[in-house]
Amino acid sequence: MRRIFLKGWRPVSVLILLFVVWEISSRIFDIPVWLLPPPSQVWVEIFASWPNYSSHLASTVRLSVAGFLIGCSTGLAVAVCLHLVPKLRETLYPLMILSQNIPIIVLAPLLVIWFGFGLAPKLIIITLVCFFPVTIAALDGFRQTGSDMMHYMKMAGATTQQIFWKLEWPHAMPSVFSGLKIAATYSVMGAVISEWLGAKEGIGVYMTLASSSFRTTQVFVAIFLIMVLSLLFFGAIVFLEKRMIRWKETGEEERNA
Repeated sequence: MRRIFLKGWRPVSVLILLFVVWEISSRIFDIPVWLLPPPSQVWVEIFASWPNYSSHLASTVRLSVAGFLIGCSTGLAVAVCLHLVPKLRETLYPLMILSQNIPIIVLAPLLVIWFGFGLAPKLIIITLVCFFPVTIAALDGFRQTGSDMMHYMKMAGATTQQIFWKLEWPHAMPSVFSGLKIAATYSVMGAVISEWLGAKEGIGVYMTLASSSFRTTQVFVAIFLIMVLSLLFFGAIVFLEKRMIRWKETGEEERNA
């Protein structure tokens, strides 16, 4: 706990300083609320408008979690297939890179045309933004397996399946969690973008309604909610990483000792 406090006080201090400068500047320069509301007013709006956006927040959380699970599962499955079948990796890896050059904001209307305004296009959007960082991170982790250990297991007569599950998969876990942390933040962004397409509820819908009626304070409330959700998802992955990769933390402590 003490180590977390020592690491966390600097960014928290910078954030507080930013809010203080923002608040003072809004009052000194008499900036209109509809243009840039002060943080104090946004903070009041967060509590005052809870009944208005609580259902939107719950909808975005459900959509983000569902898309994150599907996207990460797809990313891990693709990474395993590409790693175990080198010819498949040589064939599909460049195409996978090219697919990420298509802007989601351009692809989204096409998904609506193809799949309608239901849940399917929204989950596809989140899956697309989540699976790529997980796939790339997992592939890099598989390739970083120590050659000495690989040679030793082959000398011992280990099968390809045993080498993967006993050696390559454990060594790739830190890289996999790096990809999961990126995907966790992307999932919220993907959910909000998908809600702009024509959803009935969600933070994206709440933000669109607020901006169209020039309620800038509520727009900032939506922005803060998106940031908090992203941080919570990121923190959840970090928590799982510390519980599942204890050997990495132990090794770092031994090196720092």
